[in-house]
Amino acid sequence: MNFRARKAAATRAVRALGADGLLVTHPADVRYLCGFTGSNAALVLAGGKSVLFTDGRYTLQAKNEALGTRVTIVSNRPVLPAACEWIVQTGIKRCGFDAAVTTVATLESLRKEVPARIRRSLFMALPSPVARLRQVKDSDEISKIRAAANLGCELFDDMLEYLRPGLTEIDVASTLEYRARQGGAEAMSFDTIVASGERSALPHGHASMAKLPRRGFVTLDFGVVLDGYMSDMTRTVHLGKAQASERDVYDAVLEAQEAAVAIVAPGVTAGEVDEAARSVLRRTGLDRWFTHSTGHGVGLEIHEGPRLGAKQTQQLEPGMVVTVEPGVYMPGQFGLRIEDMVLVTSGGHEILTPSVKAWIEL
Repeated sequence: MNFRARKAAATRAVRALGADGLLVTHPADVRYLCGFTGSNAALVLAGGKSVLFTDGRYTLQAKNEALGTRVTIVSNRPVLPAACEWIVQTGIKRCGFDAAVTTVATLESLRKEVPARIRRSLFMALPSPVARLRQVKDSDEISKIRAAANLGCELFDDMLEYLRPGLTEIDVASTLEYRARQGGAEAMSFDTIVASGERSALPHGHASMAKLPRRGFVTLDFGVVLDGYMSDMTRTVHLGKAQASERDVYDAVLEAQEAAVAIVAPGVTAGEVDEAARSVLRRTGLDRWFTHSTGHGVGLEIHEGPRLGAKQTQQLEPGMVVTVEPGVYMPGQFGLRIEDMVLVTSGGHEILTPSVKAWIEL
């Protein structure tokens, strides 16, 4: 990971916004800029310098992870006051912070740590400068995401041999997560979603004690974390003989998903990808059951920019990794979703989760 280049890019970004320093507290942003993975940290960038403030629990970890960054171990007080003290001593005039992840209470606590004469002028709210940089992945990041996505595909293939009526959704989720750990995952990207039968109409139907039906849909939505980077995929299968109406809805969702994937390319807007999926479901009269956006970015966090939603004007760029995940959810009946991770390339796109998504009846 080229942390020096990332810090330089962040510094240029905040200067362009009118700040001469940057205070970073969001864990994913700290990790992105210097490699540190501890739970308590503040990173300050200014004047070509970078200083990481953390506590004594992370003395050795910070030394090993935050290479090329000065580490200050803070004792007997929180790290933010120490970071503020350094900001003032360094002579920073306008210190940016991410307005999207900084609470009002945190901002007020920061201001209390600096002299009254600069209390209102020192800290400057910025529109997520590091999160914007993180949207475009470098080759190292893409390699890690691809590995996580490949493991996810292997897990889904394994689960096809395991799924059967009578298992509880929790049985399925726990087995999948155990196999993920056996496969090298350091964690799951989020709480595994297993939703079956009528519960498949819940877009975020976390695994319950409900038993898989003899006949009906089962939706699996899950992801794994490898070296900090996440995967995300959804597949829906049918247990038993399906009704024609169920197959028709599945075919429509699959057509919508493939239509949206097909237009992913540099210069295409996030809203255009969303509309490609939504227009198929609109044509088939199912759009009112599609109740969420079409996708989102994935990386160090499971939900990053860009957001693939209606009327979103942000253009896709090479190196972005997004999900494409239309679904239909009909309360009291059934629901289903199909989701791939897609890498935007210079010439178009690459599907990172190539597991079968054609109709599967078990």
